[in-house]
Amino acid sequence: MDKSLLIKGATVITLDSQNNIFEGDVLIEQGRIAALGSATARSAETIDGRGRFLLPGFIQTHIHLCQTLFRGAADDLALIDWLRERIWPMEAAHTARSLYASARLAIAELIRGGTTCALTMETVRHTEAALTAVEESGFRATVGKCMMDKGEGVPDALNEETGDSISESLSLIDKWHGRADGRIRCCFAPRFAVSCTRDLLERVAELSRERGVIVHTHASENTEEIAIVERETGRRNVEYLNDLGLAAPHVVLAHCVWLNDDEIEILRATGTHVAHCPSSNLKLGSGFARVPDMIARGVSVSLGADGAPCNNRLDMFTEMRTAALIQKALLGPRTLPALAMLRMATTGGANALGLDGEIGSIETGKRADLILLDLEKAHTSPHPDPVSAVVYSATASNVETVIIDGRAVMRDGELLTLDEQEVLRSAREQADLLGVNRHDLQD
Repeated sequence: MDKSLLIKGATVITLDSQNNIFEGDVLIEQGRIAALGSATARSAETIDGRGRFLLPGFIQTHIHLCQTLFRGAADDLALIDWLRERIWPMEAAHTARSLYASARLAIAELIRGGTTCALTMETVRHTEAALTAVEESGFRATVGKCMMDKGEGVPDALNEETGDSISESLSLIDKWHGRADGRIRCCFAPRFAVSCTRDLLERVAELSRERGVIVHTHASENTEEIAIVERETGRRNVEYLNDLGLAAPHVVLAHCVWLNDDEIEILRATGTHVAHCPSSNLKLGSGFARVPDMIARGVSVSLGADGAPCNNRLDMFTEMRTAALIQKALLGPRTLPALAMLRMATTGGANALGLDGEIGSIETGKRADLILLDLEKAHTSPHPDPVSAVVYSATASNVETVIIDGRAVMRDGELLTLDEQEVLRSAREQADLLGVNRHDLQD
């Protein structure tokens, strides 16, 4: 992190409060942005940014690193069946080695696609394997151990005692939160109200405030899920979470597809964040989240790809484009313009994670989490409006260089902190050992 980097002559899309775009230099020192515009540094390593576009790295606010080995093994099912028939049994089969392989595969894909930070929910066991993968790769992440202490169809290996679930989560927070100069953080990650007791959720609400950490959970993704919660509690999902103290500025709720007006108002009034996962919602047939309504009412909305078995890729370009196109078809072509989508993928994610003072835009003093794009390709040329090109035309193949905390983790399309061929080999090997392939899992 001590090495200085100087990116020369790029078109810089700052996403600062004025949405400034300029052509010039960005100097990075001690992992932070030291100067913008015209910069020199005698000892800095130089990256030629001419003809390239420099952006803040993408921030995904709902990911499951642990599920990446399950890609393609749980297709064409609705949420509850998808969980009970495929995902929970596969998560229960994970070993520390298979989870480590899954996390590294996910991180390689995320970096290649320009994602520099993620909020991720792992499975019940072996969370340290994911944290180790994050630490070694130079990726930035907030990681939570999945918490599950009840639920129909939950395998024994995932079914915890309430106290044990909380103790293990606290142990991970004590050991890992703030590690690597703050690049690694931990959170509480109760799976959702269907698989968590009231006692667990109430204790998480209290402890998260005491410890100053995020709560990351799912809510109102699917109508069957909502019916289960209503049957058990007499309350709609967001109402129930609010009753327990789990609607607050340090809470990120993934999906929120099926909200009524009262629930949207709860989110607004409490400052609760929503992680919108459009591709996952489409593939699982969950529905269309009321994103424009939420934004219009002042709810904070960011983006995530969810897990590989319900997407089936972890690509922010896909999520930006899909999120915009869904709402344009429903509400008209002026809905969710390109700039709004790009901010949702960057500054919106930083805000949700409580990191808006550190990442999410290119400004002096912020941490240098940056991506350099080559838009001089057939599918992104011409590009009179670079923001439009990034949101509607670009793909992961346009990402050339990725910098996290001032350190290049990908340069000219080559991963530098991960041996990509070894990552792929290990992922294939561990998937085979778990029996994760389409033929084994078909009925």
